[in-house]
Amino acid sequence: MSSTIRNTMRPGRPAGGGHPRPWAAVFALTAATFAVVTTEMLPVGLLTSLGAGLGVSAGTAGLALTLPGLVAAVGAPLLPLAVRRADRRAVLCGLLLLLAAANLLSALATDFAVLLLARALVGVCIGGVWAVAAGLAVRLVPPCSVGRATSVVFSGIAVASVLGVPAGTILGSLAGWRWSFAALALLSTAVAAVLRPALPRLRAERPVRLGTFGLLLRLGPVSRGLPAAALLITGHFAAYTYVRPVLERVPGAGAGLISLLLLGYGVAGVAGTFLAGALAARDPRRALLVVSAGLGTAVALLVPAGGSLPASAVLLLMWGLLYGGFSVSAQSWLAAAAPSSGEAVSGLFAGVFNTAIALGAFTGGRITDSLGLPQVLFLGAALALLALPAVLHAEHAAGAVTVAR
Repeated sequence: MSSTIRNTMRPGRPAGGGHPRPWAAVFALTAATFAVVTTEMLPVGLLTSLGAGLGVSAGTAGLALTLPGLVAAVGAPLLPLAVRRADRRAVLCGLLLLLAAANLLSALATDFAVLLLARALVGVCIGGVWAVAAGLAVRLVPPCSVGRATSVVFSGIAVASVLGVPAGTILGSLAGWRWSFAALALLSTAVAAVLRPALPRLRAERPVRLGTFGLLLRLGPVSRGLPAAALLITGHFAAYTYVRPVLERVPGAGAGLISLLLLGYGVAGVAGTFLAGALAARDPRRALLVVSAGLGTAVALLVPAGGSLPASAVLLLMWGLLYGGFSVSAQSWLAAAAPSSGEAVSGLFAGVFNTAIALGAFTGGRITDSLGLPQVLFLGAALALLALPAVLHAEHAAGAVTVAR
């Protein structure tokens, strides 16, 4: 590796353990990730009513998930460039207030175009929060607790599935989908109010420059690992965006039971986050291989299991458990590849993640409208399984880089 790369990525001094209430700060970050992920994923639980209320098909309604992903994909790497040395606490508070405004606009949307405008603002918030928050654990807690703190921050993803999306879905079925978005506007405002006293002042330790991204992409684990992540995420969201219509076709699965199944999916995801986090701290490659193989298999088996409620429920729980471990495993891998460029590599990961969400949701919608739900499950499974050789290739590249150093 050249001296330029070594100097640019020289490890900085973390602030871990310097904050008098480190775990209060960690849980405040978890609340922020919970709020953005719940907002991002809420259309999955409201897909049918959202489409009916605004006069669009289920496939078109899926654009409410696709568009924020596209905007977040662009915003995630650009936000660290834009804010440079700004206090990250102030940046996060501002993003949560913008999220509240976007949710309020969604609740008041008079047609689908207005909803898409609101969802574009949501995309700005998603990309910004993940770019800043994903790598902050190392600055808040002692080194021995970084792995556990990172798992807690990323558990906001799974808890959003456990509490956020099911609660929003239930509220939508009782009072209408607009009230679900209104409730998220209140939640986002409350999280912004909590973040300010909970977090310390967090200046950027090293401003991110455009050249930093180029240097990161020359690292084998990053240049090979990001495509592997893209395959798995695209496959997951191609299928998961339309999981409610899939479950509606299972005999005996009424609206209440479907909400309960989605709750179980989220509970399994929380467990998967911490189980995979423990494994990823030792061997992120193995964790990602397990996730790719298991998730692809579970999603594929949902097609022949569609006539059995118990089998579908078990496979859905397996899906949640495995996907719950993906984000923390991938973040651990990428952070280890560039330990002193955490915000930049988190921005790249968030950009790829959200591009894949958009691509998965869009492709899933087109497949659903043209070929049907079983085919979208097969597509999701195939892409997840294709991540297996990509992960193996990435690990081979990582070894080559280590030797070159």
